[in-house]
Amino acid sequence: MERPSLEIHLPDTHEEGKLYVVDSLNNLNKLNVCPDESQHALDEEENTGGTGENTAGSNIRNQCLYFVTFILTLIVSLALVSFVIFLIIQTRNKMDQISSRLISEKKNIEELKKMNNMILKHLHHSGTKE
Repeated sequence: MERPSLEIHLPDTHEEGKLYVVDSLNNLNKLNVCPDESQHALDEEENTGGTGENTAGSNIRNQCLYFVTFILTLIVSLALVSFVIFLIIQTRNKMDQISSRLISEKKNIEELKKMNNMILKHLHHSGTKE
């Protein structure tokens, strides 16, 4: 793939005009040579004076931010899971209590039915004797 020549013969202009043209040519060259991802890195390198310290510091800060976010997410997830387990245990305990109450009430109802039947039999026998 051939690249078009970026050499342009400029007539003598003022120094400011030359700088503008050279800057425009540099920007055009960056667009032709660099993909979008590396263009951002080149722009940051220009802003830091070419040292790359800002980029490295930014990457480390981003990694630390992601790591802290990940740890916080794990802690929140652990807390939620613990809370759900606590609720399950509490619900099971309440269900056991309700179940034992129902069983005891069922026994009481059975005893009341037996007493009712005995009373009805007694009343029926005493009613027939009269």
